[in-house]
Amino acid sequence: MKNNNQNTALVTGAASGLGYELALLLAKDNYNLILIDIDAEKLEEAKQNILKDYQPNITLMVKDLSVVNIAEEIYKEISNIEIDVVINNAGFGLFGTFCDTDWEREAKMLNLHILTSTHLLKLLLPDMVNRGSGKILNLSSLAAFQPGPLMALYYASKGYILSFSEAISNELKGTGVTVTALCPGPTKTSFQSVVSENAAENKIAFNMACPKDVALYGYNAMQKGKVVAIPGAINKFLSVLPRILTRNRTTKIVRKIQDKNRAS
Repeated sequence: MKNNNQNTALVTGAASGLGYELALLLAKDNYNLILIDIDAEKLEEAKQNILKDYQPNITLMVKDLSVVNIAEEIYKEISNIEIDVVINNAGFGLFGTFCDTDWEREAKMLNLHILTSTHLLKLLLPDMVNRGSGKILNLSSLAAFQPGPLMALYYASKGYILSFSEAISNELKGTGVTVTALCPGPTKTSFQSVVSENAAENKIAFNMACPKDVALYGYNAMQKGKVVAIPGAINKFLSVLPRILTRNRTTKIVRKIQDKNRAS
């Protein structure tokens, strides 16, 4: 069912950072919004900020997207609404050697990055295909292009998102539904403070992007149906570095960068 004959977009991790900036761009383009985040206070604040300049219908859903089968719960609550755009943005990282990091925290990250984002599309895609239209933006990362010592599972999960997005984009050719994987490099959001208690910010500030710029780049790529979107010339070069060097060499480079970024 259309809400006021307007298209509707669903955005996860919408309370701040890239999710919020993408929600703003959608509101500017007259989309109604379903905004999902675990932080109820920030989510309400995001809604009020959007309504200062735009007038979409906004539905807030306070959900922990790391919970198994949460996608099904969300789908049941919105099953009467036609979803035209899905932005799988929610995510977080965890720093440390795999041997020493907390499994419960890692399991939540894997559930969020992989299970929830995949399950949500599994539930929403058939309706999009049946209607012959829809746009999906999955937040991957520059991390997807090489292994990442000291953030091994984060890098691996972003690699999954990229591979999955490229594969289903190919499957969906000719259906009217497009899938875009946005692969930004370091971006100035709250991500760093979640990754490591020892580093609220990257100690190496080189190539740090503005979330507004990254969101706009990803949003335009999604609207054009581009499959892989890598913002910034430096990031585009870094994404092909494993082909120029070896994966072993780039893995060593990533390790050195992580050591310097997170050192206490």
